[in-house]
Amino acid sequence: MTNTYSPAYSLCADETPAAPPVVTMRYPEPAGLRWLRWQLGALWAVAPALGFRQAWQVFTTPRRLPIKAWEAPALAEARRHTVAAATGPIAVYEWGPAAAPAVLLVHGWEHRASFWRAWLGPLLAAGYRVVALDGPAHGASAGRRTTLPDFGGAVQAVVDTIGEVRAIVAHSFGAASVAGLPVRLPAGVALPRLVLVSAPLGPRPVAERFADFLHLPADLVRRFAEHIERRTGRPVDSFAVATAGPGTGAEQVLVLHDEEDEIIPFAEGQQIAAAWPGTRLHATRGLGHNRILRDAGVVQLAVDFIG
Repeated sequence: MTNTYSPAYSLCADETPAAPPVVTMRYPEPAGLRWLRWQLGALWAVAPALGFRQAWQVFTTPRRLPIKAWEAPALAEARRHTVAAATGPIAVYEWGPAAAPAVLLVHGWEHRASFWRAWLGPLLAAGYRVVALDGPAHGASAGRRTTLPDFGGAVQAVVDTIGEVRAIVAHSFGAASVAGLPVRLPAGVALPRLVLVSAPLGPRPVAERFADFLHLPADLVRRFAEHIERRTGRPVDSFAVATAGPGTGAEQVLVLHDEEDEIIPFAEGQQIAAAWPGTRLHATRGLGHNRILRDAGVVQLAVDFIG
């Protein structure tokens, strides 16, 4: 049983990164979704434990979707290498002067380093070295399945190797991983700037949406929380962005969230900013969950914040 649906990717899968009209967006229901719902629902009815295991497999298995033509230019001039992580080799890409302070870009679910194309020019023009990675089970990195701790652990492995870091910019699942682990700079150095784009509040609301989307019982959320605690030794709510995030040591935090985000409700960005002292929230409208990454105004706002 495989994951045949990812709203985080599907809307932009066949788009160029050009700025689209401002519209309210809806995701089409993908082919195979009804069958997946029926399979999981039938299995859950007769064997809930097995149904949960299959649902967990779907939840942790990203698709490696075909590379689009507009992605290639983003990586054409990158210096490429790999970093060892617990999940296997992580593909890392760098642009700009090797001695400059780094801005690390961390993508979301079923995205990859090339999705940050719109950020490269402005960050390089500001004098930074830009570093991006393909998370575990994404892009050119190893693995077939991944979890928030796996993803955050891979980001930490990259941070530990790239020298001076001025800022981390992370989107969606990547933001949840960076803040939820949390990722820290080596030797207790403070992270000057952290930018969280379209970040979810925490694993529990994500699990609730997952159960609702697949028409599975609310009991999935309880099993989800217990499974995570058994695997990690941490309560599921300890991975919440505003709970764990201050552990990043970030001196200043910017939360970017669209009021019409179809994947992560805007209210979650508001809750993160309200619960994390000193955090600044910037709301956009009409950009949704993914287009916010390619909006020139949003990118420049973040670059100015990074300073």
